[in-house]
Amino acid sequence: MAASSKTLTPGNHNLTGDWTIVLPRRGKQRRKVSKILTPEQLQQQQSWVPTDLETDLDRELKLMRKMQICMKKLESSQFYHTFLDQIQNSQLSNCIFRVVGSELRMHMVIYGIGSIEAYEPPRLQLSLAILMKRKLNWIGDIEVFDPILSATESRVLVALGCSVLSVNEQGRRQALKPTLFFMPHCEAELYDNLLQANWRAEMLNHIVLFGNSFESYEQYVSEFKSSAIVDSAKHILAVQRFTDEFRINTVSDDYFGAFHDSSWHIFNLDPGTELQFIKSQ
Repeated sequence: MAASSKTLTPGNHNLTGDWTIVLPRRGKQRRKVSKILTPEQLQQQQSWVPTDLETDLDRELKLMRKMQICMKKLESSQFYHTFLDQIQNSQLSNCIFRVVGSELRMHMVIYGIGSIEAYEPPRLQLSLAILMKRKLNWIGDIEVFDPILSATESRVLVALGCSVLSVNEQGRRQALKPTLFFMPHCEAELYDNLLQANWRAEMLNHIVLFGNSFESYEQYVSEFKSSAIVDSAKHILAVQRFTDEFRINTVSDDYFGAFHDSSWHIFNLDPGTELQFIKSQ
């Protein structure tokens, strides 16, 4: 774990248990990260706990049933089989394994998942991430964060095998090792924060990103000449020419809301590449 300092982890919690906060085990790695992060970035990372700490077992069990139904529905869908086929049997597969390199697995970091209790699209997105981990042996542990997560949602996430961050990283996790960032339908600023925190060729080359199409951001800026979008997406626009993007096929309307305009992004930069970003006029 690169930039996070605390997590709620599987193995330390169940649907009737209490919260357990786990500190990082490798102090040397944490010191290494603190040398790379700027003071401004460190200040933006704030401790976080859900605002509703009361437990409600019935509510948790109801949400767990919703997640199980959602995963079962997704796993049997044509969308899921098309999605897996793209990962396993296309140029995308070669790009992913280029990033994985000599590592056995890469962590998955999920930012901005939204409320899995209130809405189906976040449940579908989380279901896809969990099914990917179960199916693909190159995906390691899953860490999740969204500031709107409730205690109930956090406990269910842990019961599903995920770790819930207790630090709001503002998307600024540094990819010191190959890392999959799963960020469907996040705000442009969150993608931009991630890119800014990894604004070196060697770190960008460690990233596999699943999220909003960067090509769509570029097309929007070209069409509408919006300085506000340029300011919030300046690193997105600048890295576009170094990006291999693979759009996914939502196949049916059932999955359009959760995954429309989503793409895989793999960065391919030569060592020593000088990175700049586009400024608004």
